[in-house]
Amino acid sequence: MPPHPSSRVQMAREALAGRLREIRKDAGISGRELAVRCGWSESKSSRIENARTPPSDADIEAWCRACAADDQSADLIAANRQSADAHVQWRRLQRSGLRRLQESTGDLYRHTKMFRTYVSDVIPGFLQTPGYATALLSSIAQFRGTPDDVSAAVAARMRRNEVLGNGVRRFSFVLEESVLRYRLCGAETMAAQLGHLLAVMNLQNVAVGILPLAAQRTVWPMPTFTIFDDTRVHADTLDAAATLTQPSQVELYSRAFERLSHGAVRGAAARSLITDALASLD
Repeated sequence: MPPHPSSRVQMAREALAGRLREIRKDAGISGRELAVRCGWSESKSSRIENARTPPSDADIEAWCRACAADDQSADLIAANRQSADAHVQWRRLQRSGLRRLQESTGDLYRHTKMFRTYVSDVIPGFLQTPGYATALLSSIAQFRGTPDDVSAAVAARMRRNEVLGNGVRRFSFVLEESVLRYRLCGAETMAAQLGHLLAVMNLQNVAVGILPLAAQRTVWPMPTFTIFDDTRVHADTLDAAATLTQPSQVELYSRAFERLSHGAVRGAAARSLITDALASLD
């Protein structure tokens, strides 16, 4: 099989193949012995190890069982499944406009019961006002050169965010204080956004923590990410939205969120930081 046209997908496949090869070597068996134990040809073992043939979930289970490494199969299967879609290219999603990007996560948002979001750059999408979202998405559309459907994209985001008002779902947000001060829109729009943030903090199913700029930290600032229940992480970069589903990856981000959350201030202290940011708009 030729290399995948997406370099990211091919890299993920090669990384998975490398992990399988290491498992076999750690078990001290040859490719031939592995094939015998798995009940397939030696050439199949070679093709999998050299990323020429993507393994099936059953192949991975058999490989790990043959190497007495059953405890690693869950992570490897998750890596295998996400190799084709772990990095959703923003350009591909955005080429028909930003509205499609907003709608692409609708089902995921409706089915998730617990959201944990850390942001270091912008107000979380869940908490954005139409005015703030318009300014942000306009900037993204201009930067990306996508079709101008910002109004439709904002409307789609607001519809998606209706899950916030569903008391069945819980939301926990941790924001860097700098997010409150980044000027991505006019002063009036930003004032309305900060006022909305104060109002949202009154919701019983929403927890908001803020990491003060002046506080000594035990965890460094990191790129924005969202954890959906305990099964999936979206970690954003400039060129891609990484979808992470390996149990070890989800656990790592959960641990990061817990430590970031521990350093955040809440209640009156958080409100004070927001009102200070409001005052700086004058």
